[in-house]
Amino acid sequence: MSTPMNTPMHRAIYTNLTSDQIGEKLKVTEAGPACASELSDVLVGRTFRIVTDRELTLNYEFTSQNRLTLSENGGANIQAGYGALTIKGGVVFSHMIPGAQKGYNVFVDLETDLVTVIEVWFSSGLRIGTQAKNDLIVEDRETQREVYFGYIDVAGQKPPEVRHHRTNRVDGRGLHWKQDTGIETLEYYISVSSVNFVELTRHTDYLGFCSPADYILINDNLFIHNRSEAEFSGIFTMFVMDLFSVTQAGVRLGFNERDELEYYMFRGKGEIIGHIARLEPFSEHGRDGMGVLPKDPQAAPARGQRQVYRPVRTFPRMTDEEVHAAALERTVAFGGVAGVDAPQMTMAGHNMPFSDKLVGKEFTLRYDRIGPVRHYRFQEKYKLSYRDDGETQWQEADCRVYEADANLFFFSHLFIDSKPRASAQVVVDLANGLTTCIHSRMGTAYYGNETTYYPLFGVMEMAGIHPPRYKRHELTYELVGRCISMSWSDQMTSMHLYSSNQSMCWTIFTDDQTRGSQWSAPCIFIKLRPNVYMISINEEACNGAQMIEMINLKTMRACGFGFSGGARGVSLSLTGALVRNIGRFDATKFLGPRADI
Repeated sequence: MSTPMNTPMHRAIYTNLTSDQIGEKLKVTEAGPACASELSDVLVGRTFRIVTDRELTLNYEFTSQNRLTLSENGGANIQAGYGALTIKGGVVFSHMIPGAQKGYNVFVDLETDLVTVIEVWFSSGLRIGTQAKNDLIVEDRETQREVYFGYIDVAGQKPPEVRHHRTNRVDGRGLHWKQDTGIETLEYYISVSSVNFVELTRHTDYLGFCSPADYILINDNLFIHNRSEAEFSGIFTMFVMDLFSVTQAGVRLGFNERDELEYYMFRGKGEIIGHIARLEPFSEHGRDGMGVLPKDPQAAPARGQRQVYRPVRTFPRMTDEEVHAAALERTVAFGGVAGVDAPQMTMAGHNMPFSDKLVGKEFTLRYDRIGPVRHYRFQEKYKLSYRDDGETQWQEADCRVYEADANLFFFSHLFIDSKPRASAQVVVDLANGLTTCIHSRMGTAYYGNETTYYPLFGVMEMAGIHPPRYKRHELTYELVGRCISMSWSDQMTSMHLYSSNQSMCWTIFTDDQTRGSQWSAPCIFIKLRPNVYMISINEEACNGAQMIEMINLKTMRACGFGFSGGARGVSLSLTGALVRNIGRFDATKFLGPRADI
């Protein structure tokens, strides 16, 4: 196993390999894939013709355990190396076409003669639109795929009427997989068009990434899953999973973060870690999948078309000085012009009421280690004053205060005239004297128009409060694996999956509540009280915005704040949602410090 990555989430820089470089590296695939397990000889001596429903026919002759002859659509014979693995009455085999930068990954059901063919290729020349309206060509290293359904043509027999097909029957499952290579992943199949996966061995941190995916039904216990790590290394993974034995057999193809070619077949053993509810109508079975509609509704879908979330492509890069210049023109707290502010401004349709219970109160927040000592006065419902120890002048700022649980208050304000612009999202617990602050500011090492933050833990000093010496709010694993829906308004709902203790992903619902597009972000989880949590999410390499949310799982309500900035200035905004429990995965046991990797 190679050295694991420790690059921050979404920050790996992948070499833009040229088509010539890719072609040179792919020459070794002519011998077929490697495999840690013994490859199967079940196909040796067999000859068959695969007919698909998409004008692709493939004639195969398997001359040995690792050599085949192929003809595409009646063309010239091609010699290639291959590998095959059996699984539950079927066989998966994979091969590349020498010199063509493409190959086929095929599952044949040996009991029904039904076939699924997944064509994979590099150097696609795919063009996508961006926010700037300019075409952008996708990197040659990113694998593209096309799925074909068909059958083995048997002389004298009528073609079967049924086919393998796309499905939503995998949606809602979570699995832990361990391959024969030693690679381990947590995989959350919580969309019909995407997957969220946590690399437990390839990365030193537990970060959940999202990639476009297909889910194909073979029968009640056999399914095909494939994904291409678009916007990352571009690598392709495909396998057949047998849910009777919870095993897998598949193939991995592409270039990793070190530009090394990976082309191997694998077996794996899994463990189902849970199911969550599917919310689409009972009559919706996901057979149509979820793709990008062509501009011409009469046109056939383009080869390889799929729904791919590419947020960083539409995110303009600004410097710290450019962002601060925009902030001098416009810095807004809890308001502004509709349609101008950050996305969070539209996420308060189901907000909680604001509290006036801090009005007239004055207290000091003393944060640990080298954290600040900050004094607060609340003179009005929407106004506070603050100053740090050592300062003589009080600063007045707009604020909003929630009572998220009994005597547990959550408020936010901007730091006046700060450079870069900064804000504080503060929890004060009048029941036990604890406080936690998320200190947010504009600018990262990557973008001036991204936000960053750090948490501060401490105690509050106020008449009648007796704070503890050692106890604090604390980082927690308790939310890991939980799925909840967040209804920000009657028009906008998303689902949050807390995929690890260091990341989360959000999934967008379609009109019929099918789960579709996904993306992920790094985050932290803080336990404030039993069933009350604070979550800080940064949409890095996406839109740069931050959301700091408090979730009360007793009342099933969320309230919080958004912080973001860009060409139109800096905004501190409001968020609030109605929460529903969708389910939970038992993922925690696979996380935490380990000594076996």
